[in-house]
Amino acid sequence: MTGSTVRPPAYQLLADELRADITSGRLQPGERLPPEPELCVKTGVSRSTVREALRLLASQHLIVTTRGVTGGSFVAHPDAEQLAESLTTGFTLLTKSDGVGFADLLELRRAIEVPAVGLAAYRRGDENLAEIRGAFFDPAVDEFETMMAAHVAFHMAVAKATQNPLFELVARPLYHAEFGEEVTGDLPPGYWRQIDADHRLLLDCLIMRDAESATRAATQHLDYIAAVVR
Repeated sequence: MTGSTVRPPAYQLLADELRADITSGRLQPGERLPPEPELCVKTGVSRSTVREALRLLASQHLIVTTRGVTGGSFVAHPDAEQLAESLTTGFTLLTKSDGVGFADLLELRRAIEVPAVGLAAYRRGDENLAEIRGAFFDPAVDEFETMMAAHVAFHMAVAKATQNPLFELVARPLYHAEFGEEVTGDLPPGYWRQIDADHRLLLDCLIMRDAESATRAATQHLDYIAAVVR
């Protein structure tokens, strides 16, 4: 019939309701959800519907389910890496569209990366410095794929050093979506040597807790990428 709408399946409606309870804070991380029989009575749906709803929430990393006498479904503690998976999917779809190009990605990198290194300079711990240093590569001997992976690991480690998990959440899909054919196709000689030098300079700034120099180095790093990657 014209103008009619299709009602979502019952498990989707239940999942939406429980998701709203989680995202609103009515259900806190670590809190146990009502048992399956109680959810059946409360919502008037079958056991199989409840289980399908819980499986959906688990696939979205919103709950974890354990077995045994003390088992059940519990609200998951937020994890930036897991939550970023769904963001990465949407981000990748956008970057494959005609309306979004590398220039747009680089613009977003400027908005996120430059202030992030400033915060990291103030807040980083020794463990952050070790993780950043561990993401270096050797442009003289390493393979292309190794350097690409190290580049992502470096910037993710800097985002983590801000001590603000939201930077990790936003940065992960950004750095993973960036590397398409437009970026990896025809890089000029010396590109990876310059990237390596930029990364080492950024680490020196973080070691010295020099936020001003760190943000300046990050800006120059992005200026270089913008100039040579078309």
